[in-house]
Amino acid sequence: MGTTTKSARRKSRAVTIHEVAAVAGVSPMTVSRVINGNTNVRESTRQQVMRAVEALDYTPNLAARSLAAAQGTRIALIYTNPSGAYLSELLVGALRAAARTAAQLVVHSWDGYSAEAERSAARVLARSVAGVLLPPPLSESRGVISELVKAGVPVVALASAHVAPDVSHVRIDDFRASKEMTAHLIARGHTRIGFIKGPPNQTASARRYDGFRAALVEAGIALDDSLVQQGHFTYLSGLAAAEKLLARRKRPTAIFASNDDMAAAVVSVAHRNGLEVPRDLSVVGCDDTSAATTVWPELTTIRQPIASMSNTAMDILLRSIHTEQHEVVDHVVDHQLVMRDSVAPPARPPG
Repeated sequence: MGTTTKSARRKSRAVTIHEVAAVAGVSPMTVSRVINGNTNVRESTRQQVMRAVEALDYTPNLAARSLAAAQGTRIALIYTNPSGAYLSELLVGALRAAARTAAQLVVHSWDGYSAEAERSAARVLARSVAGVLLPPPLSESRGVISELVKAGVPVVALASAHVAPDVSHVRIDDFRASKEMTAHLIARGHTRIGFIKGPPNQTASARRYDGFRAALVEAGIALDDSLVQQGHFTYLSGLAAAEKLLARRKRPTAIFASNDDMAAAVVSVAHRNGLEVPRDLSVVGCDDTSAATTVWPELTTIRQPIASMSNTAMDILLRSIHTEQHEVVDHVVDHQLVMRDSVAPPARPPG
């Protein structure tokens, strides 16, 4: 019988990109980058890969090349129970970046997952994506983050005031923003100010409350604990907190809710109780989502540029993926106080 030629051997079983990677001593992703002409590969590495390609007589499959390219820029955005307005802004920014860079954005909801289920889902996800975008509250989950980091997947945490050393962050300075808003209310004459906190498991919520307290201290105003209510960044929690604050015999002249959904709920409760905003009660929020402009009067609030932040986060992820250098970045975005019609001086001196 004749000797089997190299050509016949290749036809009987196609060489895979993983075999090329093993011979070249690099990752399959690097082989894909070389084959697709990516410039972010060292010349010595490129030559090493091409020698392996020639030695194995490797011919890339066009469909496989397209799939590899898509997987190389496949970014996951994972959310759990966010404000609908907040999620909408997140998606606008992330989709804008995906369209601009030809990255593939996949969106996952992990609502109702236990901590262990989140960790398990993170381990599975790490096998199929090149990077992960984590909005709150998952941006605070050490379990999820540790699984992704352990798998070598770059992560950008959004809107977390806790700056972890192993992931990148895009955020505003929640403490300074909240302090400035509280100072604005004080400058308008308010000294009896109610505050509705966000979820206790989110550091951004804690920093907003810290900023509120710092502004009171700076102005020489004693903190009245009875004017502080717990919320959870939801409209319903804002309703419950506002009912308690406005039921007080000596009610506040202004309420600072630590997100717009809860601030919109405060306006609703005020109207239901026959109070006019801002004549009888000033109301401010935070984030400047669509909720701020779908109530009457429109809310004075802190603009957290959520769409711009998720756009920036996508850019950071893609830069990390394409350069294979998982540089950790803490990107603090400028906030802005947006003045609308929900604030006025108190109708009567508090007391």
